Amino acid sequence: MPSALRKTALAALLTANRFVQAASPYSINSVDAIKQSAKTLAFDLVSYYSGNESGQTPGILPGPPPAGPYYWWEGGAMWGTLIDYWHLTGDDTYNDIVMEAMMWQTGPNADYMPPNVTASLGNDDQGFWGMSAMLAAEVNFPNPPSSKPQWLALAQAVFHTQAEPSRHDATCNGGLRWQIPLANSGYNYKNSIANGCFFNIGARLARYTENQTYADWAESTWDWIEGVGFMDQDYSIYDGAHVETNCTDINKAQFSYNSAVWLLGAAYMWNHTEEARWQSRVEGLLNRTIEFFFPDGIAYEVACESHMSCTTDMLSYKGYLHRWMATTAQIAPYTHSRIMAVLKTSTQAAINQCTGGNDGRTCGFQWSSGAFGGSVGAGQTMNVLGAVSSLLIDETHGPLTNKTGGTSEGDPDAGSRSQDNPTEFAPLRMADRVGAAFVTAIALLGIMGLFAFMSFGD
Repeated sequence: MPSALRKTALAALLTANRFVQAASPYSINSVDAIKQSAKTLAFDLVSYYSGNESGQTPGILPGPPPAGPYYWWEGGAMWGTLIDYWHLTGDDTYNDIVMEAMMWQTGPNADYMPPNVTASLGNDDQGFWGMSAMLAAEVNFPNPPSSKPQWLALAQAVFHTQAEPSRHDATCNGGLRWQIPLANSGYNYKNSIANGCFFNIGARLARYTENQTYADWAESTWDWIEGVGFMDQDYSIYDGAHVETNCTDINKAQFSYNSAVWLLGAAYMWNHTEEARWQSRVEGLLNRTIEFFFPDGIAYEVACESHMSCTTDMLSYKGYLHRWMATTAQIAPYTHSRIMAVLKTSTQAAINQCTGGNDGRTCGFQWSSGAFGGSVGAGQTMNVLGAVSSLLIDETHGPLTNKTGGTSEGDPDAGSRSQDNPTEFAPLRMADRVGAAFVTAIALLGIMGLFAFMSFGD
C-alpha cells in the first residue's frame, strides 16, 4: 500500500475509532476481557470445522478444492492456534477435538504423511503439523495415550524425514524443495517457507533436547537461505526460486509468515546458545518484519492485501505472525517491549473491524481499514484469535524443555519407519526421552519413492 494511502486509511481508522469500538463485541482492555474475547473467537473458529461430526474426516477443514477452500496444512495450523489458545487462556473446551485431529492425521508411520494427502504433500504442509506437535510438547498440552505417538516424537519424525539426504539434493546448493512427490507441480521450486519450517523445528528441538545434531541442521539451513539469496542483507525474506535456474530467478514476493517463522527459529537459537550473532539475527529480522509488515503499527499482508488478491492460504498468515512474534518476545526478552507494543496496536485494529455478520462479531481480513470488509473464513477468524490470545503471553510460562518440566516423550528413531531402508545419521549427543542420559543414534529415512499422482497447488 502506498504511504499516502496508508496514512489516509489510518486517519479514517482513528477518526471512526470511537464509533467502531462501540460496535465491536471484543475488548483487550484487561486480562479478563482478552480471555472472554478469545473464548468467543475460538468458538467462531471451530464453527468452520466439521471433522468431529459423523461421516467427516477428523483433522481437516473443508477441502481441498473443489470440496472446500482449505488445503490440508491449514488444519494443522488451526490446531496449533487452539493449542496456544488453551495454553494462554486455560480453557480446555477444545482439547478433545485437538487431540483427535492431531492423532488422526499422523499417518501409519507417525510422521504426518497420511496416505490420503501424500500425493499432494509439500514440505511446508508437513512442517506446519510438525510445528503444532512441537508446540504441544513445549507447553505440556495433555499427552496422548501411551499407545499413540507422542508430541515430541511426532515433531522429531517430521524433522527426521525432512533431514533425509534425498530431500536436500544438490540443486541450488541444497535446501528443501517446496513439494515432496516428484510428480507434483512445484517440485522444481525451492522456497523459504519449506526451509523455514525445517529450520524452526530444528531450532526448537535443539533447545528442547540439547541435541547438537538439531542445532547443526538449524545452522546449516540458515547458512543456506542466506547463501541462495532468499534472505538478503536487510533480512528481507523472498519466496523462492526454480531449480532449473539454480535458484537465480528469485521471486521477491515477501509474505509475513516467512519472516515470522525464521524470526521465531532464530529466537530459539539465541535462547539455546545466547550467542551474539543470533541476537543480531533476531534483531535484524525483527526490524525488517515490523518495518515491512506493520505499516502504522497494524499487520498488513503486503504481497496481496492492497488489491485483495490473497489466496485462502494467505488469508491466515497474520495469525502466525502475531503468535510467533509473541513467543519471540517471551524467549528473547530484549525484544519484548518493542514486539508487544506493536502487537497490541495491531490487535486493537483487528478487533475493531470484527463488526460483520448478523451477530455483529464476524471478523474480516483488512485490519488497517478500520471497518469490516466482508472477507470471511477460518483463516480470517484464526488471525484475530491468534492476535488476541497472544496478548496473554506474559500470563503463563514460556516454552518448556526436557529439563524444565516438559513431559512429552521423544523417539530417536522417529521417522525411520517411513522407509524400508533408513539411512544412518549422525549420533545424538543426548537421548530425547525425557529424563534419559544415555547416548543414542538417529536412524533416518531412505530415498522417497516416486509418487505418480495428481499435482498440488496453493
